[in-house]
This record gives sequence, structure tokens and C-alpha cells, in this order.
Amino acid sequence: MRKMIWVMLVLTAIILYGGSLFAATEAEINAGSIQQAKNTASTKPTVAMVMERVNAAVDLINKEGRAAFPKFKGLGSEFIYAGTYIWIHSPTTGKMLMHPMKPVLEGKNVNPLRDKAGKLLFIEMNRVATEKGSGWVDYQWPKPGQKKSSTKVSYVKLAEHNGEKFVVGSGVYDISLADINKALGK
Repeated sequence: MRKMIWVMLVLTAIILYGGSLFAATEAEINAGSIQQAKNTASTKPTVAMVMERVNAAVDLINKEGRAAFPKFKGLGSEFIYAGTYIWIHSPTTGKMLMHPMKPVLEGKNVNPLRDKAGKLLFIEMNRVATEKGSGWVDYQWPKPGQKKSSTKVSYVKLAEHNGEKFVVGSGVYDISLADINKALGK
């Protein structure tokens, strides 16, 4: 009888909490994202690699929409690679929708963010993604843990699910626009 009561209590808890008793906490997922970036940082990103990951992310969002967002975070995510990651923001509202390294940005309007030279980087990313479908944007931004700005380039691409548009991007510091043009045969 005790066993039956115990089983009933556990099943009730699972039903009431939607299985969250077994799910990773948000803090664990955030720590996992940071660890995944560290684990993959020894791999040098390439133009092809960045484009391949963004394209795969766009395909996933086109298919699953916001339901895909958890796949972009945490230890073992294929979208945290070569020390970098995929982020997703809205070209319509300017809000950051998913950021595995800085979840504090989620829900915030990133359109007003400027680089050191005054470039409205997310406005430019929105323009490139919505007008061209995809492309590269360069800007000045400090590397993690540094105060001095460095050149960063991000590949952005437009995704859409059920009428909602998304800008999917991934940025790197150690690839120049000249490297990108050369890799793309321009």
C-alpha cells in the first residue's frame, strides 16, 4: 500500500510540474552554453562553417519556429561551435529572442545598440537579412573578457515560421571581410 501511495505521489508531481522535476534549470542550461563554447574554442571557425551552422539553424526555425529555441542552448548544442554561437532576434520588434551566452538580453530591444564607431549593428543586420535574405555585417565589438574593441563579422539570415520573421546570426572575430570575400569567390 505504501508503495502504491508513493507511486501516486510521484506521478501526481510529474503531472503537476509538467516533468520539470527532471529538466535542467535555466542556470544549468546557461552554464552548459558557456562550457560548450569553451569546449569548442580550440576549433578555428571558417566562413563555410559559420554559414553552414546559420543555414541549419534557419532550416530548423523555418520548420519548428520558437519551439526550436531550446536546441540552441546548453552543453552539447550543435549550434554552439568553434567558440561561438547562434543568436536569434526579431527584425520587426528589435527584441533579442534567444541568446545562449547572454540570456539577460532576451526580451530586450537590441536595435539601439551601437558599436564603438556608432554603427547601429542590429539595424544593419535587420537590413541585410530582410533586403538580401542573408549576408555578412562587420562591426567593432570587444572580445569576451576584453575592453578594447576588435573587428567582428556576423553572418545573418532571415527565417520565417507561421508569418513570424526571425534574424538568425553568428559572429566571429578572427575572420575579416576580405577573408569572407575570398572564400566566397568575390
